[in-house]
Amino acid sequence: MASYSNFTIPSKIKAWVYAERGNPINVLKLDSDVSVPEIKEDQVLVKVVAASLNPVDAKRALGFFKDIDSSPPIVPGYDVAGVVVKIGDQVKKFKVGDEVYGDINEKALDHPKQHGTLAEYTAVEERLLALKPKNLSFAEAASLPLAIETAYEGLERAHFSPGKSILVLGGAGGVGSLVIQLAKEVFGASRVAATSSTGKLDFLKSLGADLAIDYTKENFEDVPEKFDVVYDAVGQSERAIKAVKEGGNVVTIAGAATPPAVLFILTSTGSVLEKLNPFLESQKIKPVIDPKGTFPFSLALEAFSYLETGRVSGKIVIHPIP
Repeated sequence: MASYSNFTIPSKIKAWVYAERGNPINVLKLDSDVSVPEIKEDQVLVKVVAASLNPVDAKRALGFFKDIDSSPPIVPGYDVAGVVVKIGDQVKKFKVGDEVYGDINEKALDHPKQHGTLAEYTAVEERLLALKPKNLSFAEAASLPLAIETAYEGLERAHFSPGKSILVLGGAGGVGSLVIQLAKEVFGASRVAATSSTGKLDFLKSLGADLAIDYTKENFEDVPEKFDVVYDAVGQSERAIKAVKEGGNVVTIAGAATPPAVLFILTSTGSVLEKLNPFLESQKIKPVIDPKGTFPFSLALEAFSYLETGRVSGKIVIHPIP
């Protein structure tokens, strides 16, 4: 096992932990006596610099999928950006000192790790990580993995390809804001439409949407135009199927899927991040962090409160982490 030269990994670290399930604001506690996770031979130990919150973190704490979750006590957090401080014997891709980012849970809802990313250190398989794009800060990098992989893999699942049109439901959210950008810049969409509330329509256009639909004023399924693909990031597949062209595809990442819509659940992989790094480095794709969405480690509860409002544009980031 290699270690940072002149760097001592402490035996006890700080982490946010819940010992029982419930609303994260009520059950999460800051613990200064958490053991540093042991790494397996295919894992690296990451000194966490930034993490981000996703709706799945709150759903997990509330016990939405407790039958297939790890047992408490749980340190929440899927997304990480940080520095490799130790590597397992079989690790080939990374060395100590590398700046990396990724979603540490391969299967989003199937036994995610007991020790997540709201901690000073976390252990993660090398195949789930990629080198951090050099032009991005740790906070920007931490905002991306789960959301950009969900956006990308969902577009692939919907067989999205150059010249097709797409409607994104929830275009201002963490996933939706990246679906708009990826559809345009990576997949070559001919036309991108997206929904949001009134105050976020200009934001959708700044991301690359050609048509911004105010869901508070009109029903998207009543728009005369129909789309090759509808990407539902809000859980309205029963309406989404009315907005798709005959023979088109509807993919949803929230709630039950009304056929022919299909429910998509992410499998995390660093290879998607590696594929997208050139688009991030050329700034064709930009991370989207809510203007009020960066919280220091000590204010993680406030971050979860903000997540709960459902009014976040883009992502919430926890940074700096001591």
